[in-house]
Amino acid sequence: MLRKEDPDRYFSCLFAPEAKRPHLHALYAFSLEIARVREQVSEPLTGEIRMQWWRDVLCGEGRGDVHAHPIAGALLDTVATFNLPVQALKDLIEGRSFDLYDDPMPTRGDLEGYCGETSSALMRLAALVLAGGRDPGGAEAVGHGGVAYAITGLLRALPWHAARGQLYLPGDLLARHGVTRDEVVAGTVTPGLCDALAEMRALARHHHAGALRAASQMEAPTRAALMPLAVVPIYLKRMEKRGYEPFRTLITAPSWRRLYALLSLSRKL
Repeated sequence: MLRKEDPDRYFSCLFAPEAKRPHLHALYAFSLEIARVREQVSEPLTGEIRMQWWRDVLCGEGRGDVHAHPIAGALLDTVATFNLPVQALKDLIEGRSFDLYDDPMPTRGDLEGYCGETSSALMRLAALVLAGGRDPGGAEAVGHGGVAYAITGLLRALPWHAARGQLYLPGDLLARHGVTRDEVVAGTVTPGLCDALAEMRALARHHHAGALRAASQMEAPTRAALMPLAVVPIYLKRMEKRGYEPFRTLITAPSWRRLYALLSLSRKL
């Protein structure tokens, strides 16, 4: 599932020790499962029920044989093996609850907070696994890294989010560039929107650079948690090519290009 639906994180696991890869797969598959709840339900209440099931699983209150669920079983095994903080996983679920609704993202600070609770927290948990459950250090690196990775992902997903009425672009950013929510949801490209998206890309690059600067604060074996960042510059650059249409262009890259970027980053970390 991970290789098919989240190949960037799957490929990044290839640069981690083989014994740790199944546990990274468990974390990333859990995150993917939570992230796609919105796509699998017809109304927020049903999504909230699914989210609550995962909270119950983490608290040991899940109904039935939760270990029979392949992702839940693998996640619980990973939590137990490395004594991972359950609260961080519950906070990730709480952050993802925002996805179930069409509420606007009020400010840049709110966006960075959302990315921190979801993407940065996941990087932190991956670093804990790679450190064998010990404190890996590098809170600054994973904090910046998670925000960079998440913002890039949200920009890539803009066509899908806009089509279903979701808006992750911060309200204060849109207001500063004279863009309305209705214009974004309608898929209307304006000079103001292009400027707003350029500012978002600059924000992603700012956090990406911050993560790489702070990587030295992490123990060397745990830096593989930052490997997903390898694809961030690729996607951001492709958004700046001539002919890019924010609501139509599918931003991706060949597998060989992403693997080469991962190899290059692994030599720098």
